[in-house]
Amino acid sequence: MTGCRHPPIDVESKNVLKAAIAARSAVAALDQAARLLPNPAVLVYAMPLLEAQASSEIENIVTTADALFKYAQTEDDGGDAATKEALRYRTALFEGVRAIQRRPLAKGTAELVCSQIKNREMKIRKLAGTRIANPSTGEVIYSPPEGADLILDKLTNWSHSFTRRMA
Repeated sequence: MTGCRHPPIDVESKNVLKAAIAARSAVAALDQAARLLPNPAVLVYAMPLLEAQASSEIENIVTTADALFKYAQTEDDGGDAATKEALRYRTALFEGVRAIQRRPLAKGTAELVCSQIKNREMKIRKLAGTRIANPSTGEVIYSPPEGADLILDKLTNWSHSFTRRMA
């Protein structure tokens, strides 16, 4: 796939378009509900926390919404390891948004976001063997691409796809 500049899925398939219609309806309903709130900024604050919780669960990092809200302002001072990492997902989301406001989406954006999540400098993975598995059964749930060249190629495709959509 070297040189391919298309997203890895058909973004205009029937299923994707149906999901987009449902998403648009959900956003409109959320907009209506937000107008009824005395302080709609609460949603802007809560949504990244809940997204961080859901995203971290993909990697078997499980925390509660209660813990996230409790420690949201004291990320380094409280909560268990899972809560702290989920809070770093939220911070990484904001870092990624700020990064693409300054410059185009690129490999460096992915490294920045991953570094924020892991709380240490992260570069493109060169070693094989990364897997996400069910902790109880050991069944592999996800096996990411392997090899720096392949990962860089996929990040380049991702960047170009994003740039075309934003144009």
